[in-house]
Amino acid sequence: MNFKDKTAIITGASEGVGAAAARIFADAGANLMLVARTKKNLEAIAGDLRNKTRVEIFAMDVSDSGACVDLFKKAHFEYGRVDVLINNAGFHQRGPAEDVDAGDLGRMIDVDLRAPIILTRIAIPYMQEVGGGAIINVGSLAGRTPVPNSATYSAAKSGLRAFTYAMSEELRSSGIKIAIVSAGPVDTGFIMSNIDRVTDLTFSQPVSQADEVAQVILDLCGNRRVEKTLPAISGVLTTLTYLMPWLGRAARPLLERKGARVKKALKKKSADSRSRQG
Repeated sequence: MNFKDKTAIITGASEGVGAAAARIFADAGANLMLVARTKKNLEAIAGDLRNKTRVEIFAMDVSDSGACVDLFKKAHFEYGRVDVLINNAGFHQRGPAEDVDAGDLGRMIDVDLRAPIILTRIAIPYMQEVGGGAIINVGSLAGRTPVPNSATYSAAKSGLRAFTYAMSEELRSSGIKIAIVSAGPVDTGFIMSNIDRVTDLTFSQPVSQADEVAQVILDLCGNRRVEKTLPAISGVLTTLTYLMPWLGRAARPLLERKGARVKKALKKKSADSRSRQG
């Protein structure tokens, strides 16, 4: 898919899926506006990509509504158009709801749900100006079926999925495509840096790579799908456990045992890697 002379805004772009998306859209020829909270990290990824395409950075917190407005003004000033918005920035404080700080509960809603809604709203007129575009939301399997010990995150991602489907109908005749990628665990710092707090249930599902998710994001810009689960089999499983909660409860002990084995193997792999580097 060719994005030459088109502009893509990517939030959470300094690492993980966001950085992978930046690389794949750069390879496709898009001009990039990369967004994250830490300017230093953005400068690093931007420096790697400027030999391929034009790259601008915007250090901000996506929960700041005023900064969201300024982001699009800057993108339009620099490139004259906005064609793609990737709502990838995320925040997850894991644990039972009663053990999570109230401020962190609110921040999960702000970053994982409120911010993508606001950014989508701001993006629409800019995309209408150029005759269309694509908005891709990075969701989670946790948004397809409730996940214990991730209740607020699950609620936020479920809301983002519902928002995506509703907006797909609103935008049907506008030329603006909106879709969501609902991925299971991804081998990035978002999960791996705090692996002990990630539920065993999470690791019962196959672990994807950031580049795989980025490719799905790119593909969703040009196909007719509203949602893509990753991996596909996990999409089937989450549908079944959502429709039949008793099935999820019955299968949970088996899935948790499997996830515990996967987590143990991943921790060993990480420890071995650190040992070699040391």
